[in-house]
Amino acid sequence: MLGLLGSRRKLAGRDVDAGTVHERRFGMVGRAHGLRGDGIECRHVSPLVVGHAIVGAMNPQKMQRRHFLLAASVLAAPALPARAQSWPPGRVNIIVPFPAGAATDITGRVVADKLGQMWGQAVTIDNKGGGNGLPAAEAAAKARPDGTTIFLTSAMTQAVNPALYDKLPYDPIADFEPISRFGTSPFVVLVRADSPLMSLADLTALLKREPGKHNFGAGALPARVAAELYRQLAGTDAVYIGYKSNPQAFPDLLNGQLTFMVIDTINGKLQIDRGAMRGLAVTLPQRDERLPQVPSAAEAGLPDYLIWTWTGFYAPRGTPKELVARLNRDIVAACREPDVLARLDTMGSSPSTTTPEEFAAFTRAEIERWGGIIRRGNIRLE
Repeated sequence: MLGLLGSRRKLAGRDVDAGTVHERRFGMVGRAHGLRGDGIECRHVSPLVVGHAIVGAMNPQKMQRRHFLLAASVLAAPALPARAQSWPPGRVNIIVPFPAGAATDITGRVVADKLGQMWGQAVTIDNKGGGNGLPAAEAAAKARPDGTTIFLTSAMTQAVNPALYDKLPYDPIADFEPISRFGTSPFVVLVRADSPLMSLADLTALLKREPGKHNFGAGALPARVAAELYRQLAGTDAVYIGYKSNPQAFPDLLNGQLTFMVIDTINGKLQIDRGAMRGLAVTLPQRDERLPQVPSAAEAGLPDYLIWTWTGFYAPRGTPKELVARLNRDIVAACREPDVLARLDTMGSSPSTTTPEEFAAFTRAEIERWGGIIRRGNIRLE
């Protein structure tokens, strides 16, 4: 129901009603401006939220055809429900299944800062690292589906875990509404900067000479799978050491406890640019323009060593489609802002956003792709 309270004033020879409209069904409130003339009474509502609505009462006996067509087109125009118009009502929480400092965390904070500016609301990162992302994914899946909880995750929770766990506390398809992919990243094989290993061939030869005597580490399942794939393609043997995040393994690589790591190029670039580590190969058929000094997999002697990971935004199942569309629109817009692009570029990250429908199809395809890699490599959790 619509309620109108207001007063009348003159405007250009016409009677004008001005007042406040209350749309009780959706809780919409706004200013109404009505014009009487030419047999049409029409009220334009300018809500106190984003968007507007038109309400009108018309005298069909006096209405001309052109007026009818105009009014009909206005009344038929789509409008977002008020819950999407006035969103967000308060703080927005972005759950990340990694500790602070991980690639998904540091890139996510850049976008969160911009969204906070756009929305005029606090946007916080909630780091729930550990457990291969299971606790974070479960918490996100069970969150209230009102658009105020977003899950920024990686291939780990949505594509890798389904292939490694017989049972998950969440369903990567049924429990989430895809919003948009955020970005993709290949992997880079790292050794410390002062290592005598100057190439991937050097690393492979060392691991073959001394099987089982060297360690490698990872703090995320995609990185571990990428390292296991290297071992299998190269025919080497090394011991895996697990960490809560990839950055937490860096000190052990620098002090020699780990001989090598395979991690995303975002974290890898940070370490290479600091002069702390050296890249031996990127898992692409050609060199990565953000790491031009690092050989491609083919150049390094393993042309089949091709693997990459990705990040993306999801909402809990049941989040209204208009809110998912709003989130998609704003996240994509934020990722296109020049200052956001510049900050992400320094981290070696480039957004590759999608529509919700594209991201849903991408997620399903990635479950199949990662599952195939894991099955072919006979990779299992210990």
